Amino acid sequence: MGGKRKQAAGHGMIPIERITRAILLIRGQKVMLDEALAALYEVEVKVLNQAVKRSADRFPADFMFQLTAEEAARLRSKL
Repeated sequence: MGGKRKQAAGHGMIPIERITRAILLIRGQKVMLDEALAALYEVEVKVLNQAVKRSADRFPADFMFQLTAEEAARLRSKL
């Protein structure tokens, strides 16, 4: 039964390929943009960010970081 799917809390199965495509390499770390993560969980980006801010103590210190203006511009040109 070794399927290639991962289950999101409260939602149906998400194809692993969809998750893999959303992972980017930034500053030498594998990351997902808040837009991609919100889409996976089928919530608005604003709602996801508010939930993380309200429960910041539940996440490791390096869970989230802000892109520089240059990084954001580079990503926009690639996506």
